[in-house]
Amino acid sequence: MAESKRELRWMRLDNAALIFPAAQRRHWSNAFRISFSFADPVDPALLQRALDRAAPRFPTVCVRLRRSAFWYYLEELERPPRVREDSAQPLVGMTAAEVKKCAIRVLYYRDRMAVEYFHAVTDGTGGLVFAKNLAAEYVRLRYGVTVPAEEGVKDLDEAPRPEEFQDSFQDNAGPVAAPRDSLDVYRPRGELEPDRFLHVTLGILDSEQLLARARERGVTVTAYLTAALLRALLDMQAEEQPRRRRQRPVKVQIPVNLRQLYGGETMRNFVAVANIGVDPRLGDYSFEELVKIVHYQMKLTITEKNMRAIFTPNVNDEANPLLKVVPLGLKNLIMRMVFDSVGERVACLTLSNLGQVRLPEAMAPYVRRVEFVLGSQASSPYNCSVSSWQGETFVNLVRNTVEPRLERRFFTALVKQGFHVKIESNGKD
Repeated sequence: MAESKRELRWMRLDNAALIFPAAQRRHWSNAFRISFSFADPVDPALLQRALDRAAPRFPTVCVRLRRSAFWYYLEELERPPRVREDSAQPLVGMTAAEVKKCAIRVLYYRDRMAVEYFHAVTDGTGGLVFAKNLAAEYVRLRYGVTVPAEEGVKDLDEAPRPEEFQDSFQDNAGPVAAPRDSLDVYRPRGELEPDRFLHVTLGILDSEQLLARARERGVTVTAYLTAALLRALLDMQAEEQPRRRRQRPVKVQIPVNLRQLYGGETMRNFVAVANIGVDPRLGDYSFEELVKIVHYQMKLTITEKNMRAIFTPNVNDEANPLLKVVPLGLKNLIMRMVFDSVGERVACLTLSNLGQVRLPEAMAPYVRRVEFVLGSQASSPYNCSVSSWQGETFVNLVRNTVEPRLERRFFTALVKQGFHVKIESNGKD
């Protein structure tokens, strides 16, 4: 008797993910990458075995994007995707046709394993959990070690927990919606690469020194790096527009992991953003001033009450009864217009910090690096992402333009603060 076909689980998109399919275009998709570099070259066959073993434990991640008459949804894959060799650049645009088949990629190159995610699937925290588990299973197969279920590594034999499927935005929205941020923000520009090549410039810093410098000023590493980015952006704008009265506010968008405020173990998107910055029309800013301003703005903004008010407007929009009955094609046009006119215009770029990555001690000796890379924005050339592992902090700046204007200023700002910065890039500069 033939074995019956397994029923595949499906999920409506979480509140943050609703706009991503509509915003997708031919040469751009909202995607990010998390990679692990090992002590030895990756064995593709063993990586495939590790993926085959890990994928069933994460039905919210190994999915494809599907559509109904009114909404997109995610459907569990019948079988895990095939691992592929990596390309010369990360995050080659995920086309609509690709995400309909599979919304993640598992890649390898030399000693590196990478997972790339269409952002409708999960956020950086969820992506790191899946990548950790894939890496842990690979280490078990490759090196014959037992990796315990700790530090985010799961027991792959256990069933997914119900809370991993939750749309936590719906569970935590409040009665008050904060007003939208101003759109009057400086937008970096540049000559686009004709072939849409994505440059990645990696700056490697000593984590202890970076943490010590931040602690000397009573701020977080994220606040310190944000101040350095603001310094670079202020200098860029001043070069483009010397007349101070015509300059615009400079802001950096900082994603906030809402699990730290509201709890929960969702594997889906659960972030909201804080837009932090200064207005250059008010005068010059020293680096010390920028550090203090960023620190106090983050303290005021990133609270349980304020962040709830920030994401509540989007939850209210989703609940609008008129929007629910609008056909998906028309919904896409509306959401695309909203994204293009509002979505990325509240800040110059994003700085997303995964923080200090923690792994079980048994697998740590086999892992050399853990890196996090955001793609560029749809309408602005830059983004910045940060991760730290075993004493090193990896700051990845990406751009899709010809000239490395921001990178030079940003890393120079850090060097002026006494840091030794080791620079690597993906080779087209």
